[in-house]
Amino acid sequence: RKKKNKENGLETVHNMYNVDMRELSFVDWPFREDCNCTPEKMAQAGFIHCPTDHEPDVARCFYCLIELEGWEPDDDPWSEHEKRSPNCGFLKMKKDFTELTVAEFFNLEKERLKVYLVRIIKTLSIPLSDFVQRLFFFFNLLFILFFFFFFP
Repeated sequence: RKKKNKENGLETVHNMYNVDMRELSFVDWPFREDCNCTPEKMAQAGFIHCPTDHEPDVARCFYCLIELEGWEPDDDPWSEHEKRSPNCGFLKMKKDFTELTVAEFFNLEKERLKVYLVRIIKTLSIPLSDFVQRLFFFFNLLFILFFFFFFP
């Protein structure tokens, strides 16, 4: 079973803006045909599949990090996402990721990183040294993104 990105998966999160990459995470998804929550629809609604041994149907929004489980075949991924996380920045996006300006993407990613950092700080389940290392990585990533897009 693929568990990549289960906890945080920072190194590949930029791929998660791509719906096709999110859909690839649903290899072992229990709902396929004749369902509302197919891998395609789950990915379109911003979810990635994060199964565990005890919860094979856990899906997490790559942006707001809400985790939902206990899916039923008739559940609509968009409405479940909206119901449980109405302020999700991914849900508020009015255009496809590929159509965003550099500034729009930068702001979107800045907000996503805030959500991520708040989650890490709240859980405090990682050693302080790991937190500092990840925080350093985030700021380096923001610095690189800023200079890559604004000073080509």
